[in-house]
Order: sequence, then C-alpha cells, then structure tokens
Amino acid sequence: MTDTEIQRGNRTVWSRLRRRKVVQWGFAYVAASWALLQGIGFLADAFYWPDVTKQIATLVLLIGLPMSLVLAWYHGDRGQQRVTRSELVVLTLLLLSGCGLLWLYAQRGIFDGVEAERVQRAPASTAADSRLSIAVLPFDNRSREADDAFFVDGIHDDILTQLTKVGSLKVIARTSVEQFRDSRLTTREIGERLGVSKILEGGVQRAGDRVRVSVQLIDAATDSHIWADNYDRKLSAGNIFAIQSEVAAAIAVALKATLTASERARIETIPTRNLQAWQAYQLGRQHLAKRNSADLARAEQFLRAAIELDPAFALAYVSLAEILPLEAQYSGASKETTFVDAEQLISKALELDPALAEAWASSGLIALYREQYERAESVLRRAIELNPNYAPARQWYGSTLVSLGRLEEALAQLQRAAELDPLSAVIKVNLGGTLTDVGRFRAAEAAYRSAILLEGSMPSAYWLLANLNAYAFARFVEAVPLAEKAMQLDPGSPLASFPLARLYFDLDVDSKVLELANGAERWPDAPFIELQLALVDLMRRDVIGAVGHAERALEQKAQLHLPLAILRNADMQKGREEAALARYKQAHPELFVQKSPSVNLANYRAAIDLALVLRERGESEAANLLLDGAARVIRTIPRLGVAGYWISDVMIHALRDQKTEALAALRDAEKDGWRGPFWRYYRDIEPNLALIRNEAEFKEIFADIERDMAHQRALLAERPKDAPLELADTGT
Repeated sequence: MTDTEIQRGNRTVWSRLRRRKVVQWGFAYVAASWALLQGIGFLADAFYWPDVTKQIATLVLLIGLPMSLVLAWYHGDRGQQRVTRSELVVLTLLLLSGCGLLWLYAQRGIFDGVEAERVQRAPASTAADSRLSIAVLPFDNRSREADDAFFVDGIHDDILTQLTKVGSLKVIARTSVEQFRDSRLTTREIGERLGVSKILEGGVQRAGDRVRVSVQLIDAATDSHIWADNYDRKLSAGNIFAIQSEVAAAIAVALKATLTASERARIETIPTRNLQAWQAYQLGRQHLAKRNSADLARAEQFLRAAIELDPAFALAYVSLAEILPLEAQYSGASKETTFVDAEQLISKALELDPALAEAWASSGLIALYREQYERAESVLRRAIELNPNYAPARQWYGSTLVSLGRLEEALAQLQRAAELDPLSAVIKVNLGGTLTDVGRFRAAEAAYRSAILLEGSMPSAYWLLANLNAYAFARFVEAVPLAEKAMQLDPGSPLASFPLARLYFDLDVDSKVLELANGAERWPDAPFIELQLALVDLMRRDVIGAVGHAERALEQKAQLHLPLAILRNADMQKGREEAALARYKQAHPELFVQKSPSVNLANYRAAIDLALVLRERGESEAANLLLDGAARVIRTIPRLGVAGYWISDVMIHALRDQKTEALAALRDAEKDGWRGPFWRYYRDIEPNLALIRNEAEFKEIFADIERDMAHQRALLAERPKDAPLELADTGT
C-alpha cells in the first residue's frame, strides 16, 4: 500500500467519524464531564464529602466515554433510533468492563478507608463557634520582687478561669496565651493568631499587704480601648477572688455578653480564703503543666500542701486527682492504687462544690483511664455543659470517643479543644494521635512537630512522632533519634522506654531491646515493657519465658491482644483450646454473644485471634462471624501507623483459606510501607498466617522487609551521634 493510499484511508476514517458525529460527541462529552467534575469538586469541599467521591466520579465518566462514542457511531448521523442488537452487545461489554475496573480498584483499596477519609474532612464541629471571643494575655509583674512572678501568673490564670465560666464568651486557654508573654507583636497580630476579637491586658503590683490589679480591654482589630479599671485592695485570698469576680463581671457587661444567674454565682464563689493555700495551688498547677515525672512529683507536693492548709479547697483536690494518674503513666507507679486515690479526691471536691466543671472533667478522665468509656462520656459531657470553655474536658472527651471508635466525633471535639487552646502542645499531641488514627499522617506529623516547637521538653511529642516516622512512613532512621530524645527527657518513664524498645525490636537489635526493657524491674506496672520482653523471648524460642512475661502484662492490662495471643499459642500447642477460649471470654465477653458478637475498634484484633481457636474447635460459623466483623472494622481505618490495621486483612484471608488473596494483601502491605510493629513475630510465629508461611511469595515478601530494615539499620549506625533532629514545621 502506498503512502497516498494510507493518507486517503486515514482521511476516509476521519470523515466517517465526523459524519457520524463521533468527534463532536466526544468533545461535547469531555467538556460536559469536566464541568461536572468541577461541580462535584465544589460540592465535595462545601459538604466535606470524601476525596474518593471525586475518584469514583472520574472513573464513572471515563467508563461513560466509550459508551457515548458507541452511541454516536450508531446514531450520530441517523437521528433517534432503537438500540440494535449489535449495539446492545457492545454497550453491555463496555459496561461489564467498566464494572470490572471499578471492582479491581475496590479490591486494591480505593474504597478502603472511605469512612476514615470522611472523618479526616469532617468539620471541626457541627456548628461554627460564633460566640464573642477574648484572650487574656499574661499580666505584667509590676512588683520589685522577681519572686512575685508566680503570684502574678496565679491572678492572671484565675481571671482567665473566671471568664471561662461565662458561657456566651469563647475564652482562649492559658497555655496558648502564655506564648505571647513579652511579645512584640501588635494586638491585632495576636488577635489574628489566637482567633479572637477582644484582648484583655493587665498588670499586678504587690507591695507589703496591698495588691493592685490594673486591666484594660482592647478591640484587637482596631487596637482601641473598650474598658479599663484599677483594683487596689488589702492582700488576702478573699480580696484576690473578689477582684477576679469583679473583672469577669465588668468584662461581660462591657462586651454585652449574657451572664446567667448560675454563671454569676459560680464567678462569685471564693475557692479558698487561705492565701498560702492559694499560692501552693498555683505553684502546683505550674509544675503540672510541664508534664514530666520530676515536675509531676513537685506538683503533687504543692497540692497536698494546699489541701493541708485548706481542707475545703475543692480545686486543689481536683488538680491532685489529675496528677496521680499521670504519675502512674510517667513513673510506672501502681495504677489501681492511684485511680482509687484520685476518685476519692474527686468525690471530696464534688462534695464541696457539686457544680465544679473541673471536678466532673477529672472524674471523666479517671473513667477514661479505667477504660469505662460510657461513664467517661457521660461525665465529660456534664463538665462541658458546666463550662464549654474548659479545653481539657474537650480534649479528654475526644480521647474517650476515639476509644469508643467514634473517630469523626472525636476529631470534632479535639478540633474544638484546639480552638480554645490553639497553642497547647498537649492538645496538639492528642490531635495528632487522632489524625494518625484516621490516616491523616502528614497532618499528624505537622501537629507533633508543632507541639515540639511549642514545648521542646515534652517526651510524648517525640515518641509519638517517632512512631509516626517508623510505622506510617517507614523512616526508622529518623524515628530512633526522636525516641532516644524522649528517653533523655524522661528516663524515669516506661512510656518513653517502650517506643524505643519496639523500634529496636523491629530493627532486629535485641541486645538494645533487652537493655531498655530490663528496666521493667523499676516499673512494676508496665505491661508494654513486659510485652516487649515476651517477644524477645519468643524470637529466642524461650516459650516459658515469653508466657511468664505475657501473663504479667495481662495482669496489668487484661485486653492487650498480643499477650493474649502469646498465651493462646502456648495453650493450643498443648491442645488446651478450652483454656484459650476461657481467657478470651474473660477479656472480651462481647465477642461471645451468640449470632451477633460485638466486634469494634477496640477488640477486632482479639476477634481475629479468637477466630483461630474457634476454627480449631470446629466452630466455623462463629469464627466467620468474628472475621466478618473484623473485616468491617478495618475498612474504616488506615493500614499504616501504630493504630492501623497492619496485616489484619492478610490474617482474615488466611483464616478463610484464601491463600491467593492473603498473599496479594501481604504484598500490598509491604509495598504500602508496612514494617510492623512486630513484623518479626508475624513472620516467624503468628499461627493465623500458618496457611501461607511456607509459600515462596510469603518468604520473598518478608525477605524484602528484612533487607529494607537491614539497610535502615546500617544508615542508623552511620548517623553521627551529635546529628541534630530536624524539627522544622513542615507546614503540611
């Protein structure tokens, strides 16, 4: 065929396409599709639809393109006609192909985590906070004595607290306003950063037995004064609180804010008339804010002194109750003892002041620590009703909702807490944890980095960022130095030791794990350290030692899934399925409800492990119900991260004898960057994976992971010991 004939043929084809209006229909379809996608994008942003909505719409429109071209070919130049048999066959094939494409994407996880993405994009709250907003900047110390600084900060903190009791005002928490102490920023710039329209400035002067408090209310946008006053009184606790009450009431009047009778009564309440007790309380609160084991111990001393000086000081009981569980976390002290003590303190505080929001909030925190989530929710809601500006109540309520698996609501509460306390490192850390839970890893990383920049001595921010680097981004080289920094900041805490021990376990450096984990002798109540020791024993094939450590871990935290699994494995190897079953029934009775076991975010791993026991007993139907429930749960959370589902989908497939699907899911996990936690346990021991453990592909996948970890281990060894941590805010 000559070039001329080819050109003529090409022109003929082009002419036929134009004559049948295939070209015109194609351009029109593409233009209309583009416009439709823009509209869908706008609606998705406006109504917080998940990003997958746009992906699905794009796929559907792509599938529709060849179908529209087929219709044009048959009808473009002949007007409206019935669909012919041949045309119907072509359209059916195209439709089936499109459905197959959507199914393929679904299998590869495009729809996994739709719920999680919906959570990520959810608005901070169901309605914007339209209340009048105010920030109380740190007061100036106008005394000659530097020792009066804590006294000035105490008055500032109390005035701020009084304002939070006015429900029609949105009051920024102390943690955030503290960032603007001695700031050179303009009032307008501070207002913009804190998201407020009004700013209260002030100063305190103490001279002998007199105290003078000067305050001025400023419009942040115009820098104009709205109201100002001076309060000159004899120094006494009663007069200090009287000044604070008068300031709060005057500001409410100046801003035309509604002040209800109950709010006025709470504002006028005098917490203590003992000046020394008040001073001890303020010192205790200031040490509590530093959140490390040494300062927590100092805070406890001051607060016990405050209570001794004034046994009717309800707020001191509440703050002491808040400290005790934190000390248990940071120091490894007995949790049960501290919980009982804390509950008694809160009961005393509520007996003294039944409307004390801080007491209700602390009661909710204890319930959260005890894993009594329904009670925690009820009590924390009461605290928020009494004081909607109390950021810690929002924070703890968010953590409670995470534990209940209600991630969307949790994120909303933590976002609201962040609005009330936008520069709080503690709240940013909690917000980062929830962002991690829903798979927004970049946003979580930014939250953790921001927390470190705000409070560089907070150990939890470092180890949580380390966890994120390792288990969401597979960056162990960056994770280990961060976890080491957490250890340096708080060497007395098992919470700081465990993340570093886990990293070394996954890097296959068991000598380092033992060096860290053997500190368990100092921490009688450290279940995660016991778990780490159990895993090292398993790698050494010391089953007896592993069982001992697993039992001790469960004595402290009865629902930890890996210690349960380790004991399950030991029981099943000895043919004691009944013993394994009884242990799971004690830990998770909700999984044994006939025909309708309750599988949720808190127990889905245990449900998968229990399914193996039921299969071995021939109870396939009950096992499948548990696996179905676990499969539903993991669709709502990401694979990666400490709280991800890891390779739970692989185990579900394996327990259903779906070898091909299990291996495919394992390969997907490896490609996604899954590197644990505890990948060595899953490779060598986990009986849920027995179906595929001897498959060549299984071994190849874990060999790839092992090579990557060896490479990262080598890079870590080459890293200079004095290399700085890269902690600049990424802005992501």
